[in-house]
Amino acid sequence: MTEPTKSSLPALTIAAIGIVYGDIGTSPLYTMKEIFSAQHGLTLDHGNLLGVVSLILWGLTMIVSLKYVTLIMRADNHGEGGIMALLALAMSTVAQNTRLHYALMVIGLIGAALFFGDGVITPAISVLSAIEGLEVATPAFKPYVVPLTVGVLIGLYAVQYKGTAGIGVWFGPLVVLWFGALAVMGAINIVGHPDILHALNPLHALRFLVRNGWVAFAALGAIVLAFTGAEALYADMGHFGPKPIRIAWFSLVFPALGLSYLGQGALLLTNPAAVSNPFYQQLGPWSIYPLVILSTVATVIASQATISGTFSMVNQAISLGFLPRMRVLYTSKREIGQIYVPLVNWLQLGVVMLAVIGFGSSSNLASAYGIAVTATMLATTVLTFFVIRFKWHLNLALCVAATGFFLLLDVALFSSNTLKIVSGGWFPLLLGAAMMTVMLTWKSGRELVLNNIQKHSIPLTDFLASLFQAPPHRVEGTAIFFRAEGDGVPHAMLHNLSHNKVLHERTIFLTVRAAEIPFVPEAERVTIEPLGHNCFQMTMCFGFQEERDIPRALALCAAQGLEFEMMETSFYVARQTVIPTIGGGMALWRESMYATMARNARDAADYFRLPSNRVIELGTQVEI
Repeated sequence: MTEPTKSSLPALTIAAIGIVYGDIGTSPLYTMKEIFSAQHGLTLDHGNLLGVVSLILWGLTMIVSLKYVTLIMRADNHGEGGIMALLALAMSTVAQNTRLHYALMVIGLIGAALFFGDGVITPAISVLSAIEGLEVATPAFKPYVVPLTVGVLIGLYAVQYKGTAGIGVWFGPLVVLWFGALAVMGAINIVGHPDILHALNPLHALRFLVRNGWVAFAALGAIVLAFTGAEALYADMGHFGPKPIRIAWFSLVFPALGLSYLGQGALLLTNPAAVSNPFYQQLGPWSIYPLVILSTVATVIASQATISGTFSMVNQAISLGFLPRMRVLYTSKREIGQIYVPLVNWLQLGVVMLAVIGFGSSSNLASAYGIAVTATMLATTVLTFFVIRFKWHLNLALCVAATGFFLLLDVALFSSNTLKIVSGGWFPLLLGAAMMTVMLTWKSGRELVLNNIQKHSIPLTDFLASLFQAPPHRVEGTAIFFRAEGDGVPHAMLHNLSHNKVLHERTIFLTVRAAEIPFVPEAERVTIEPLGHNCFQMTMCFGFQEERDIPRALALCAAQGLEFEMMETSFYVARQTVIPTIGGGMALWRESMYATMARNARDAADYFRLPSNRVIELGTQVEI
């Protein structure tokens, strides 16, 4: 990520407000209501109100301002952020095939898997809480809240294929308007009851925790709702760069959120009965319908950011080998990060619908929300330690102090949310467990397939030396055989020689390697090693944010003396049929699951952007 120019910095900052801060910016819709809900048993009195608001303000300061904005956003992977980018960075600091390497992978995948759960709950709870404002206007609207929410969400997911290039320019200004409304409403209520400003003193937060003990610990599970969306600051860093995100946080978002929570606290000091929905009762009945419209727009934008983030993470996971190839559509010619993954889009919509209809209200969904967020935050902190210690080589005491403090906060918040597993926390854990199973099964299955192929492989150099002792007939054109890293002679080549008895005039053995960085410079994209007899080993490297466009990469070979004419080039791809076996490397059900995923994965020719009329597929069976 290049540093933005002065002229582009304001535009990038406004855009970042729209994309990055939608999730955390809509938390005031439901946070205060949930903290004082009956299930937590927290008495609504002067001392508890000051303590809760103080905890929120200082939590935003320590978790968002210090942890994410100040520390973790420095742990970028060549400008990219997010837990998958951080995982790649952390795994590069330890030796492969070690227990520590595997442990880091599992920690990162847990965080990523629960991020998918967060991606389901955010649209559901955000839009539900916005539409629920109609209940405040009149109870007659209550039966229509869930159907209206379902309608809004179906409409949102239905237009995902168009991308955000057209409407995205409005996200920033609309969310700026939203934060402006939060700040104004908060300021009005603070003026009415300025005593709430005592909450700026962190001693009130400490007194609240000491005085309420176990009840305060349980309430932390709802207080964490104020910090949901913090991970988006880091995840979207690659789109905007750290500077616009930091400017947006300190200049607008943090002050607006602070005023909003202080204002809702002031309202409850004046009118405790407003606890049923303090957000919509800040200005009186006249403001409810305008606020419902504005909050619905804001929650749709927040949901859009989460959906886009899910697409991006899926694409990264595919590139890093944790998910099977899927169809990925690029919705913008200018922004490579704007993608659409049809399968993920409709699967996520289905699960979101289950969440909205099954839980039925934002209060019920709130119980499911915090555990996914806090587990991802915990995983991020652990991975960050390995990056700053072993990548940056900072002093051990400094690393322990920096991440240890945030680890204590994360553990406290995560522990409080485990109390809500029975009442809804099971839902994101179930989603996370399903995603974790899929990712680990795919990763392990690929390794088993590769090991099986390598076990029966023939060394390439020895084979070529033997082959050219009595060379086969050579035909015009170029043949490109895909070859896994560390593999021997490609099966497709053996089949071709066995059946057709010919070899092309120029033969390329192509290995496509996934780099653990987001983008690979074009100068380092392709390396070529001559093998003699007009045969070459070619290695292409792609970052985890890049499209695998083989023809475009082949055009770069002209600088190294190899030119390719697509109509004279044939691509040989081996389609592997995986056969699960009893007593293999995984449980039979996991092997069957991997075989099903492999059979339904995106076609290799399509994934690598190969011209369909120049591809020859040859089948092979692999037992695992």
